[in-house]
Amino acid sequence: MTSPRLGNRIRLAREETGLTQAELALRVGVSRKTINTVENAVFTPSTTLALSIARAFERPVEALFFLIEPEG
Repeated sequence: MTSPRLGNRIRLAREETGLTQAELALRVGVSRKTINTVENAVFTPSTTLALSIARAFERPVEALFFLIEPEG
Protein backbone atom coordinates (compact mmCIF):
# COMPACT_ATOMS: atom_id res chain seq x y z
CA MET A 1 0.00 0.00 0.00
CA THR A 2 1.33 3.42 -0.96
CA SER A 3 1.35 6.23 1.59
CA PRO A 4 -0.14 9.65 0.88
CA ARG A 5 2.21 12.40 -0.27
CA LEU A 6 2.34 15.97 1.00
CA GLY A 7 1.16 18.63 -1.43
CA ASN A 8 1.44 22.37 -0.91
CA ARG A 9 0.22 25.76 -2.04
CA ILE A 10 3.41 27.67 -1.23
CA ARG A 11 3.94 29.03 -4.73
CA LEU A 12 0.37 30.31 -4.85
CA ALA A 13 0.75 31.97 -1.43
CA ARG A 14 4.06 33.54 -2.50
CA GLU A 15 2.54 34.92 -5.69
CA GLU A 16 -0.47 36.30 -3.78
CA THR A 17 1.81 38.11 -1.33
CA GLY A 18 4.49 39.13 -3.84
CA LEU A 19 7.34 37.25 -2.15
CA THR A 20 10.21 35.63 -3.97
CA GLN A 21 11.60 32.27 -2.91
CA ALA A 22 14.65 34.09 -1.53
CA GLU A 23 12.50 36.44 0.57
CA LEU A 24 10.46 33.57 1.99
CA ALA A 25 13.64 31.63 2.71
CA LEU A 26 15.04 34.59 4.63
CA ARG A 27 11.84 34.87 6.70
CA VAL A 28 11.92 31.21 7.74
CA GLY A 29 15.70 30.78 8.04
CA VAL A 30 16.42 28.33 5.23
CA SER A 31 18.01 28.55 1.78
CA ARG A 32 16.15 29.53 -1.37
CA LYS A 33 16.90 26.05 -2.69
CA THR A 34 15.08 24.50 0.29
CA ILE A 35 11.99 26.60 -0.47
CA ASN A 36 12.24 25.56 -4.12
CA THR A 37 12.46 21.85 -3.31
CA VAL A 38 9.54 22.05 -0.87
CA GLU A 39 7.42 24.01 -3.40
CA ASN A 40 8.11 21.40 -6.06
CA ALA A 41 7.41 18.46 -3.70
CA VAL A 42 10.97 17.17 -4.06
CA PHE A 43 11.52 17.54 -0.31
CA THR A 44 8.97 17.05 2.47
CA PRO A 45 9.48 19.74 5.10
CA SER A 46 9.82 19.01 8.78
CA THR A 47 6.88 19.92 10.96
CA THR A 48 8.86 22.89 12.25
CA LEU A 49 9.58 24.18 8.74
CA ALA A 50 5.97 23.68 7.62
CA LEU A 51 4.74 25.63 10.64
CA SER A 52 7.33 28.37 10.05
CA ILE A 53 6.24 28.74 6.43
CA ALA A 54 2.60 28.93 7.48
CA ARG A 55 3.48 31.56 10.10
CA ALA A 56 5.36 33.60 7.47
CA PHE A 57 2.11 33.83 5.49
CA GLU A 58 -0.03 34.26 8.63
CA ARG A 59 -2.13 31.27 7.58
CA PRO A 60 -2.94 27.95 9.23
CA VAL A 61 -0.67 25.14 8.14
CA GLU A 62 -3.68 23.35 6.62
CA ALA A 63 -4.13 26.27 4.21
CA LEU A 64 -0.70 25.60 2.71
CA PHE A 65 -0.14 21.85 3.09
CA PHE A 66 -2.44 18.94 2.25
CA LEU A 67 -2.29 15.18 1.70
CA ILE A 68 -2.43 13.67 -1.77
CA GLU A 69 -3.96 10.23 -1.52
CA PRO A 70 -2.58 7.53 -3.83
CA GLU A 71 -4.84 6.44 -6.63
CA GLY A 72 -6.20 2.94 -6.84
